[in-house]
Amino acid sequence: MTDSPPRIASQIKQLLDEWFEVEFTFLRVDEIATSIADLPRDEQDFLLSWIQRAATTHIQIAYHFALRAPTLLAHMERRVIEAWALHAMDAYDRAGISPAVRVIKEVEHFTRLSHERTAGVVFEDISGVMLNFVHGLSGRRLKLEQDEAVFTDSETLFLPAVIARMQAAEDNFILCKAMVTMMWAQTRFGSFRPRLSAQLSHYDDTKRALKHFQTLETLRLEACIARELPGLYREMQRLRAELHETLPDSWLHFAQELGQPDATVEDSLRLMADAYAAPTPPDICYQGELRPDIVATRMDERINKEKILLRVKLAQLEQEITKHRSQESRGRPAKFGLTEKPESEPGLTALELTLDGAPIAPPDDVRQLLTSIQLDLGEIPPEYLVAAGPGEYDPRLYEEKTSDPDDVWQGTYHEEGASLYPEWDYGRQHYRKNWCVMREKDVTPVYDGFRAATLGKYSGLVKHLRKTFEAMRDENRLLKRQVYGDNVDIDALVEALADARDGSEMSDRLFMRMHRTERNIAVMFMVDMSGSTRGWINDAERESLVLLSEALETLGDRYAIYGFSGTTRKRCELFRIKHFDEPYNEEVQARISGIRPQEYTRMGFAIRHLTSVLNEVEARTKLLITLSDGKPDDYHDNYRTQYGIEDTRKALQEAQRSGIHPFCITLDEKARDYLPHLYGAVNYTVIDEVSKLPFKVADIYRRLTT
Repeated sequence: MTDSPPRIASQIKQLLDEWFEVEFTFLRVDEIATSIADLPRDEQDFLLSWIQRAATTHIQIAYHFALRAPTLLAHMERRVIEAWALHAMDAYDRAGISPAVRVIKEVEHFTRLSHERTAGVVFEDISGVMLNFVHGLSGRRLKLEQDEAVFTDSETLFLPAVIARMQAAEDNFILCKAMVTMMWAQTRFGSFRPRLSAQLSHYDDTKRALKHFQTLETLRLEACIARELPGLYREMQRLRAELHETLPDSWLHFAQELGQPDATVEDSLRLMADAYAAPTPPDICYQGELRPDIVATRMDERINKEKILLRVKLAQLEQEITKHRSQESRGRPAKFGLTEKPESEPGLTALELTLDGAPIAPPDDVRQLLTSIQLDLGEIPPEYLVAAGPGEYDPRLYEEKTSDPDDVWQGTYHEEGASLYPEWDYGRQHYRKNWCVMREKDVTPVYDGFRAATLGKYSGLVKHLRKTFEAMRDENRLLKRQVYGDNVDIDALVEALADARDGSEMSDRLFMRMHRTERNIAVMFMVDMSGSTRGWINDAERESLVLLSEALETLGDRYAIYGFSGTTRKRCELFRIKHFDEPYNEEVQARISGIRPQEYTRMGFAIRHLTSVLNEVEARTKLLITLSDGKPDDYHDNYRTQYGIEDTRKALQEAQRSGIHPFCITLDEKARDYLPHLYGAVNYTVIDEVSKLPFKVADIYRRLTT
């Protein structure tokens, strides 16, 4: 609590006049100032801080917040008031000023829902964690999306916006995890193999039948989860106990029978005759809903497509393998087969693919297809293992349809198919959720001989770089104070003899040896493709990337190159130039040649996305190196103010927390005014002339990685 005296009404009014721009808005603030002046200083500071934050989003939000907040402090926790203000600002981001002001005015309604907003888990916050969790489980690679209810269509798991059934946030997170696990188990252990609508259609009350069947399946799947994930199963049972969700005695024998390791969905259907007549059991907190018609539609689409796709993939695999065979064996028709190797886990077998009786290692996409088909059908039918003949299927039946990003931008729903990233609002001191609409695009290759011209122009520098980077690759390092080695470490020996004279134990680390340094580096180059790079700067960037790529190919470090640009938060674009797993081939060289200036320099989204890409690479050292000619900027947007600087700084801090080392190479002469704030005092360099950029970039990289 502060020792400062409370502010008087005139001081508060002066602040409100400035924040509300009363000279232009004509808002009346006298009563607000008087009500805040009656509060203790710490409460004044709390309210004024949030009024100022809200004003950076919209003055009307701040004004209506200031009208109501002073009377709420006596009976509302501060964290609820904070959540209320942030919810109003988020509503403004999503839908505009009218819904935001409605949130402020309907504070009583918000208070009733405050438990959901304080103890509940929000889909937007936990979706990434839950998706990583479910991807670590066996079976089909599932997706995660938001909906009003908990259910799955057998490909996507749907969760509500907020889960707040439990009192504690930690328990609501576990409940969410249990819901995801139960839906995964439905796809993994065959709940949808029978056509449920047809199987249950002969019951008089189909809703009751579906409800009782789901309870039977929940009992069976709980037993499966207990064997697969015993720790989570214990937590699930604890949640049920806290919510007093006990199973009626009339259902206990069903649970015992379905808990056997060899129980299947057919056993659940067999027990339906008795279960249908039993009393309806209470809902279980994590079981969600069954929507068999939606599942059937999705499965029909998938089964037909995956049969075609598997046969096409097998034809490609056959062609790849048989081209290495002798001329005589190529003429014989190849035959695919499967051998089963039962794993320790029940219900799913590891399928070993064979070609003409010999086992082969299928690519990941073929293995995933085999798993998905087996989950749907319980087996791989023989006709699925016949390679497709030339032209047997129309490619439109199995190829993924992708939208042209440029066409999507011209539509009304820009978010379709895009990735959404948060952005740090400096005035609000909070993230704007899903604020930046980001889409990756490929740079159009230009085959104009740019690489050859660059290598010719800098032939002397290229030879020097290759020689320097070859030396880095073979660099040895002298290790001192070793237990064994080629030479005596004199310093260590002198210290050891001194210890022996003092009666101390003499160290055995008395040798030196040379050790070859093992490089384990991954670097992401983030290239400014804003319109301000037009002309010599664009040429220098492209030349730098050619020279750097040539040197890195010699060195063997893993690297990727992406460009970034955009126009407002609705059109943030990343341009793929080279992936980590892509060779530096003719197409990549042509993409470097095809780098052209685009729009503006919105940087936060690019740093966040490339951080996620870089974090997927296994490396001891990870670098994010930005080539830019100016500070963060955007069209007709406050991003070119301190807002953009702070968002970029926040994104860089996020990268650093994940173990990435950011560095900036810039041509902006004014960069020393803002880069220390963004990157720190030593994590940037300013190049004073465009023509020096190609000479400097490789040298800077060498210094960063040695």
